[in-house]
Amino acid sequence: MKFVTLCAIGLCLTVLSFLHPSYGQSTYDVPGNPADYLVVVSNTEGNEQTLHLPVSQFLFNVTPHNDENGKLVSLSLGLKPELNSLYQDIGFFNKPRDIVFIYPSFTQAAYGKNGFYDFYNNKCDTKCLTVPIPADVHGYQASSIAGAWVLKLLNYPYLTDQDVDQNPGILKQYDRVIVLHNEYVTKKEFDAITSHPDVIFLYPNALYAEVKTNYTDNTITLVHGHGYPDSTIKNGFDWKYDNSKYEYDVDCKNWYFYKAENYSMLNCYPEYKILSSEQMLRTLQNASPADLLVDMSNWLRYPNDPSAIQELLVDYGANGTHVPFWVTNSAMKVENNEITQTEFSHLLKYLSDQHLLG
Repeated sequence: MKFVTLCAIGLCLTVLSFLHPSYGQSTYDVPGNPADYLVVVSNTEGNEQTLHLPVSQFLFNVTPHNDENGKLVSLSLGLKPELNSLYQDIGFFNKPRDIVFIYPSFTQAAYGKNGFYDFYNNKCDTKCLTVPIPADVHGYQASSIAGAWVLKLLNYPYLTDQDVDQNPGILKQYDRVIVLHNEYVTKKEFDAITSHPDVIFLYPNALYAEVKTNYTDNTITLVHGHGYPDSTIKNGFDWKYDNSKYEYDVDCKNWYFYKAENYSMLNCYPEYKILSSEQMLRTLQNASPADLLVDMSNWLRYPNDPSAIQELLVDYGANGTHVPFWVTNSAMKVENNEITQTEFSHLLKYLSDQHLLG
C-alpha cells in the first residue's frame, strides 16, 4: 500500500503518545465554518478521493492544528464528556480488557522519511530498506493512527509490532486480537496473528510484506513482498486471505465484516469512518462481527422469531423484544446499499429510546 499523500494525525496521551512530525504533507483542510465539515483528500497510489466528514457526527472531540500558513498539519482527538455513557458501553472502562489491538509500528517505520517508499519511488537505493524501529509513535493515515487513537481513548489494551515479534505468545493472553494496518510484519508476528482463534482485521492490506528485525541496531529490513525482491511479488507471505483490494475504499460508506476461517475482515479502509461510526466500534465486541448482515438477513426471513429479533437487537445495541414490521423496509435498503448500517443503527436506537421495541 503506497500513500502518495501521507495524511498524518498528531495525537497525545499520557500513556501512549501519537506525535506528528512535519514530514508527511498533510492534505487536511477545514472549511470556513469548522463546525461544518472536515475535508480530507486521500491519494492512494494515484487514486485521489476527497471526503467531507461532518464534524457534528464525530464521536470524539477533533481539534485541528495549523502551521503558520494556516495549513492543517495535525489533529488531536479527545473524549466528549456528554458521550460518557456511550464510551462506557463501547469501551473497556468497566469490563475485562480481553481484546487487544496491535499498533503497526513497523509500518510507521516503513512509511517514514528515507524509508521503504522512498526506495519504491526511486528516491534512494536499497539502504532505505533498513529503517529504525520508532521509539515514539509518529502516526500517519498509512499506520492507521486514527483507529489506534480511537481504540486507545476507549481504553483498549494495545501492543506494538515489536512486542508481538519478541513475545509471540503474548497474544494468547487475549480472547480477541484487532489488527490495524499492520502491513509490514515479521514471520513470527505473522504466525502469532494468523494462529490466534479470534482475529479482527479492522484494516485491509495487513500482513502484506515480511520484514526482519535487528534489535541490536533497533532496525527492520524488508525481506519479501510489495514488489521486492521481484516486481511480481505481491503478498510476501503468499497469504490466501490477503484483502488489499479493499484498501482504496476510504469512504467506508457500505462497510461490513466478512468471515474468513477464524478471521473477521472489514471490506474498506476505516481511518475516517471510525471517527463517527458507533456501529463499527460496537461491532468490534460482537461475538461474531461478520454475523451483522447475516443476523439482519435471518430476521428478514423470520421477523417474528424471538431469537432472530434478539440477535438483531444485540448486534445494534438496542433493547427490546420485538421490531415493528415496517423496519424490514429499512433493513432491505441496507442489504441493497441504499442506506448505511449507521443509519439503520440510528433508527433502532431511536425506537429503543422511545420504548417502541417492547
